[in-house]
Amino acid sequence: MHIQKELEWEQVIASGLEATSFRPRAEQLNVVSLFSGCGGMDLGFEGDFPVLSASVNEQLTPHFIKQKLENNFVQLAPTGFKTVFANDILKEAQRAWTHYFTEKGHQPETFHLESVVDLVKKHKSQDKVFPAQVDIVTGGFPCQDFSIAGKRKGFSSHKNHKGERIEDNAPSIETRGQLYMWMREVIAITQPKIFVAENVKGLVNLTNVKEIIQKDFAAAGDNGYIVLPPQVLHAADYGVPQSRERVIFIGIRKSALNPKALEALQRKPVSWQYNPYPSPTHAFTTFHEKLKPYVRLKEVFAHLEEPELSQDLSQQHYSRAKFMGKHCQGQIEIKLEGIAPTIRAEHHGNIEFRRLATKNGGKIQQELDKGLSERRLTPRECALIQTFPPDYEFVIPNKNGRKGSFLLSPSKAYKVIGNAVPPLLAYHLAMRISQVWDLYFKK
Repeated sequence: MHIQKELEWEQVIASGLEATSFRPRAEQLNVVSLFSGCGGMDLGFEGDFPVLSASVNEQLTPHFIKQKLENNFVQLAPTGFKTVFANDILKEAQRAWTHYFTEKGHQPETFHLESVVDLVKKHKSQDKVFPAQVDIVTGGFPCQDFSIAGKRKGFSSHKNHKGERIEDNAPSIETRGQLYMWMREVIAITQPKIFVAENVKGLVNLTNVKEIIQKDFAAAGDNGYIVLPPQVLHAADYGVPQSRERVIFIGIRKSALNPKALEALQRKPVSWQYNPYPSPTHAFTTFHEKLKPYVRLKEVFAHLEEPELSQDLSQQHYSRAKFMGKHCQGQIEIKLEGIAPTIRAEHHGNIEFRRLATKNGGKIQQELDKGLSERRLTPRECALIQTFPPDYEFVIPNKNGRKGSFLLSPSKAYKVIGNAVPPLLAYHLAMRISQVWDLYFKK
């Protein structure tokens, strides 16, 4: 049971004004994407992809809609941002990213299968790897060490920047828990006007971690950035049908700001006019009459066929892990009238059930009465819950390998989907930043 809080009227007015004050961006703004995974943040920052119409509040954000599509989908408007550099250390992330984004006009070379540590070292050794003209840097720096689900080692992680265990060595600046410092190095090198960093909500509950990271980011480029107090955004408040909370850090380069914006951003609190964080559009943790109802899973699954009837490889396959009892993680049945639990990357075969059999506590009786069998969520269902578009292929066959082999297997598909930032949440960030861009930087 979630608890709604009354949303401040000023925030609702701010959301409504986005619809009247927003103008499509004429010039392209370049984005460097770090820890990109399969591109949830990148897709959101570029826009121009389909989502469920229920996920868009037509009253507060009509400018989000480029056109209406079939099956109750709408095409989101493009943002004017373009990913010119992406990286990750996971081969499966690279395969998913390049398979999808090359169809959108990107070159495979845009994605770098290297750690951010190695990329920074290479750049500093005069083998320049980062683009010269960068407007925004984004990055979901690794979250396992700050996650409630993980061991919460935080800054004391004993895995290196490539995810390898370093049991015999003391934690250092190159360990996984310190990789945000290497994101800071990229910010110092590329000098973007804005950066956006993302991590799990659990980070804010660790002593002083949020404040330490905020101060470290502010020091990028010789204390060149205003880093606003980070905010925790609940994805369901933005049309994502999932219980997913993320802390967002936004920094703005002081030297690029006009005097009026510089003064406004240094005030506490920052007025809604200059606040780069998006206002909610859906009523899950917040409430106001202008907010749209949160998106329910029955709307997400309405157009999907069962795996045995589907032509979509990402819908045909699913985890065959058996029901192991209520005491184990992932042994619950999703609620069609509610939102999904957090789609996790490290599910170990325990991705939640699309439906349980009656003997295991299944409650979706209208489906059980039709003879539909117990099964777990498919990669496609997980991807739609994350708001990835239906044409993003997550299970990719290996056409040059043996029959039944994959370039991206169903198990790896679950991993990259669960690691991703929901594209629609990233889209809200991008559209709000696009709206305040000229307010900040126009002289």
